[in-house]
Amino acid sequence: MPGSDTLQYAKPETLFDRDAEWDALAAFAGDRRPEPGLGVVSGRLRQGKTYLLQKLTAETGGFYFAAQEAAPVESLRRLGEEFARYSGDGPPSHWRGWEDAVDALLALGGQRPLPVVIDEFPHLVRQSPELPSAIHRAFQRIRARGTDGGSRTRLLLCGSPRPIMSRLFGASSPLRALADLDLTVRPLDFRQAARFWGTADPRLALLVHAVVGGSPAYRCAYVGDDTPGDERDFDAWVCRTALNPGLPLYHEADHLLDDEAGHNGHDLCHSVLGAVALGFPTEGAVAKYLDTPLGDLSRCVEALRESELLEVGPDAFRPKVHRLQIGEPLLAFEHAVTRPHRSALEQGTAADVWRRARTVFHQAVMEPHFALACREWAARFASAATFGAPPASAAHGCLDRPGRRAALDAEVVVRGQGEPGRAPLLSVGVARWNEVMDLHHLERIRHLLTLLATRGEDITHARPACYSGTGFSPGLRAAEEQGDVVLVDLDRLYRGR
Repeated sequence: MPGSDTLQYAKPETLFDRDAEWDALAAFAGDRRPEPGLGVVSGRLRQGKTYLLQKLTAETGGFYFAAQEAAPVESLRRLGEEFARYSGDGPPSHWRGWEDAVDALLALGGQRPLPVVIDEFPHLVRQSPELPSAIHRAFQRIRARGTDGGSRTRLLLCGSPRPIMSRLFGASSPLRALADLDLTVRPLDFRQAARFWGTADPRLALLVHAVVGGSPAYRCAYVGDDTPGDERDFDAWVCRTALNPGLPLYHEADHLLDDEAGHNGHDLCHSVLGAVALGFPTEGAVAKYLDTPLGDLSRCVEALRESELLEVGPDAFRPKVHRLQIGEPLLAFEHAVTRPHRSALEQGTAADVWRRARTVFHQAVMEPHFALACREWAARFASAATFGAPPASAAHGCLDRPGRRAALDAEVVVRGQGEPGRAPLLSVGVARWNEVMDLHHLERIRHLLTLLATRGEDITHARPACYSGTGFSPGLRAAEEQGDVVLVDLDRLYRGR
C-alpha cells in the first residue's frame, strides 16, 4: 500500500464528485516509494474512468495512452509515437516487442513518482496475450535490483468490461500479486445522480434515475446535456431523449449488452432481462416463462451478473432462493418500454408510444426501482437511530403462506451486523411508488411479523417501515408520532437519515 510520504494532488474543479476515487488514485500516483507500482482501474462502460484518468495525468504530468482494436504491430507503433511525443526524445521508438515497450514506460518514473496510464488494456491483451507476462517480468527485474530499482512509475491499467478485467487480474494472473491498487469506478448513486443532473425535486430525480441511472456519460454525450426542467417536462423529455432514435441513448441498451456481456447468448440475455422487467423474480420463474433449460439460462444470468447488469441476491426470508433485479436502469426501461414498441418509435411516434407505455413504466419500472432505492437508502444512508442499530444489509423478502396462492412481500427487509443466517432483523418494510400509504399497510407488516415469529424469526427489535413515493395518510403519520412505524418519503430518501 502507498506510504505516508506522498505527493499531494488536488482534485480538479471540473471533476464531479468522485472524491473517494480521486483520493485513491492521487495517493497511488504520489507515493514516493523507490519502486514501481501497479494499479488496476475497472468498472462498467460510461462511468467516467477515462475522464478521471486523463485528469490525473494532466494534474501530475503523467503519460496517458488509449488502446484501440488493431493489429499488434499497429498498437505498438502508436504507443511508440505517443511515447516519443511525450518524452521529447526524437523519432518514435522502434521497439522489438512488448518487453521493450514496458521497460521504456517503467523508465519514465526514474526521478519521481509518475502515473503511466494504459486505457482499454483488454484491447492490447486480446492482440498480444503475452503482455501481462511481459509486465510481470519487467516488475520482477526492477524489484530484483534492490532498494531503489530506478523506477517510481505508477502503472495504471484500465478497462471494461468487468468480467474480462476480473480474469486478467484474478487469482491465476501473474499480475495479481503486483497490484497495489484495485479501484472500481461505479455508477453514481441516486443521490449523486440527482446533483449531477441538476434535479432538486426528489420525485423528478428518481424518475430521471429510473431511465438513465447513474452513468455520467449519458447526460453529456448521449442526450446533449438535455435535462427535464420540472416534473411536467418529464414526459416530453423521455420522448426527446430515451425514445428518440436520433440520439445515442436510444441505441445504448443494445450496445451495453454487446460490450459488457459479449455476443455469446446475446439474444437470450435480452429475453432474460425482458422477463425480469415483466416481474419474474427467480431463475426458475424466468426459465419456465421462456421455456428454456435452466442450465442455459443460468449461464446467461451469470454473464449478466458478472457484468453487473443483473443483480442476484438471496431473499431476505428464504436465503436459498435468489432473486433477480436488473442492475442498470436503462436496461429495465429498454425492456419494459422501448423494446416492445421499437417499430413504432422508428416511425417517429414517440409521443403516442409514451402515452400507451406510461402506465407500464410506473408499474414495471418505477415500482421496483423505487424499492431498490429504498433498500439502498436503508443500507447506506439511514442512521443507526432509525432502526435501533447500524444497518448492514437491506433485501427483498417474500413469505409463502400455506393454503394461500398469494405470498406476502416486504420490499425492504433490514438486518444488522451478524453472520449469514444469524443477522438480527431490524426492520420489515413495504414500498409503494404511486400509492398514498395508510394504516392497512402497517397492519400488513404486523401480520407478516407475526408469521415470521411463528417460523422462528426473532422479531423483538424489528421496526415496521413504510416507504412511499406519494405520501402517507394522517393516521399513519400519527402512528409515526407514537413510534409505531418508520416513514420514509422521497424527501427523506434524498436528504434525510
